[in-house]
Amino acid sequence: MYSEPPEDDAVTTPSGFFRDRLHRLHESWRELVHTARRRDASTTRLGRARDWAVSRVAEMIAEQRTLWSLRHASTATLVHPSTLTDSSAVRAAILTRARRHHGVWLIIDSLLLIASGIFMLVPGPNVLAYYFGIRVVGHYLAWRGARQAMDATEWSARAEPALDELATLAVVPREARAPRVAAIAEALKLPRLAAFFDRTAVPAR
Repeated sequence: MYSEPPEDDAVTTPSGFFRDRLHRLHESWRELVHTARRRDASTTRLGRARDWAVSRVAEMIAEQRTLWSLRHASTATLVHPSTLTDSSAVRAAILTRARRHHGVWLIIDSLLLIASGIFMLVPGPNVLAYYFGIRVVGHYLAWRGARQAMDATEWSARAEPALDELATLAVVPREARAPRVAAIAEALKLPRLAAFFDRTAVPAR
């Protein structure tokens, strides 16, 4: 399940002290992600650990953002391929699996966060604690979103023929499918869809 929720106004149009601070944090995070993904990333052990953690967190945010946005949704529309005949059953299966998945990982990462406290004795930032701390928050928000979407959100459904072609492109090599994926993303007004599709489609190359 994928969506591109609108950017928070507090990030895009800062006004006032707290909004300005949030905007600065947002920009700092974007720069940190950009740095971590560069080919000439840090060669030190601590630097590589930091870059790996930042990249993993960025991927997690992209993958879980839809569930996060569903935490307070009273209504939602599932846009699905026109070949899908029972969208309600598929939606229920996806949300049930998501709630179970994030619930399990919430417990696992909470235990790992507690265990990572031992590295507080090591000089320097506790990268592991930061990493597992962010994962705990992410899985908790995703679990809440899945629960809200299952128990309280009123759903409607709409078939989208463009998604039929997108499904067939999953098995096409990235270089060959890239122009069509980009065109579909533009038609659906989802500018980040191509990057998401590349992370999840097989083969990735």
